[in-house]
Amino acid sequence: MDIPSIELARRLAADFATRADAADRQSKLPPEDVQALKQSGYLTLSIPRELGGQGLSLRDCAAAQMELAQGSASSALVAAMQLHLFGNARETRPWPDEQFERLCQIAVGGGLLNFAASEPILGSPSRGGAYASTAEPHPDGWRINGHKTWITGGAHLTHLLVRVNIGDDPATLLVPNGLPGIEWVETWRDALSLRASDSDDVYLRDVTVPAANLLERGANPNRPPEAWFPVMIASVYLGTAIAARNAVIRYALERVPTALGRPIATLPNIQRQIGEIDLKLQVAQTFLLDAAGAWSGDADRRRCLYPRIVAAKTFVTETAADVTEKALRIAGGMSITHALPLERFFRDTRAGLMQPPSGDTALELIGKHAIEGIQP
Repeated sequence: MDIPSIELARRLAADFATRADAADRQSKLPPEDVQALKQSGYLTLSIPRELGGQGLSLRDCAAAQMELAQGSASSALVAAMQLHLFGNARETRPWPDEQFERLCQIAVGGGLLNFAASEPILGSPSRGGAYASTAEPHPDGWRINGHKTWITGGAHLTHLLVRVNIGDDPATLLVPNGLPGIEWVETWRDALSLRASDSDDVYLRDVTVPAANLLERGANPNRPPEAWFPVMIASVYLGTAIAARNAVIRYALERVPTALGRPIATLPNIQRQIGEIDLKLQVAQTFLLDAAGAWSGDADRRRCLYPRIVAAKTFVTETAADVTEKALRIAGGMSITHALPLERFFRDTRAGLMQPPSGDTALELIGKHAIEGIQP
C-alpha cells in the first residue's frame, strides 16, 4: 500500500466532507474540490513516473480511492475517471506514444480530462453500437458534431476525449473545453445518485480541432479488456459504504433514548447489525484489493484475470448498496432526513449497480468463465 497516497486521499476526503452535504443539496460539483484535486497532484497517481506522474499500481489507486470517497462520492468519481483514463492507457497504449505523452503533460500541468462517449440513443458504448456523433475533414482539421451524455466533471473539465465516427470508423479526438460550438446543459442535477458530480450533457456543434488532435481511428478487435474503470468506480462505492458504516456507528454511540438511558451501541441487536455490515465490508475490500493486485502480465494473462475483476466489481457494488440500506435501518427514521448523511450514502451507491460491467452481462461473463474452467 502506498502510504503517501493514502494520507493525501485522507486529507482531501476530510476537506471534501465539509462541503459534501451542501454540494449534494445544490447539485453542484464544488470548484474547491476540483482545485484541490489538481493542486495536490492526486489526479496524476496513475500517470507514469517518467512522464511526471506517480505511477501507482491499480491496487494502490483503488486503496486511495476508497479513502477519498469517504469524503465525497461525487468528487471521488471525478477523480476516478482521470485515474482510469491514464491507468488503462499506460497499460494498453491505445494512442501513439507522442499523443500519450501529450495527454500526460496536460494532466500534470493541472488538466482535468474525461471521455465523452455515451449518447442518448446509443447509451453506454460498452454494449456496442455506432456513435451518432461525427467528425468530418475540415480545412483547419476536424469538424465535430454530436450530443454526449453522462460526462462526469461536466464544465469543470479542461479537455474531452470525444468518441465519434469518421465515416464508418470509430475514432477519438482531443477537444479542449470552451471551444466555440461547445454547449453544456445541466441534465444531472435531479439525478438519484452523485448529484454533485456534474455528470451533464454536452452538445458539439461544428466544433473544430486541429488534425493533430485525432488520437485514434479505427476499431481494435484485439484490445485487451480493461480493469481500471470497474476497479476505480467500485472503489468509490466501497469507500462510500465505509463512510456509511462509520456514520452509523457514531450515531449509535451518540443516540441515547430516554427509555434506555444509555447509547444504543450497547444493545446486542445493534452490535449484531453493525457486525453484519463490517463483515460484508471486510470481505468486499479484501476481494477488490486482491483482484486489483493480481492484475498484471501480458494481454493474454489479463484476459484470464478479467472475469475476477468483473466479479469483484459486481460483489463490491452489490455490497455497497446492501450495507448502506442496512445503515438506514439501524438509524431508523432519522436516517432519511438531512440530519444524517446516510440517505446520501444510500442514494450514491445505487449508481454502482448501473455502471458497466453490470447486471446480467457481468454474471454471464463470470458464469461462462467458471464453466470453461471445469469443462474438458
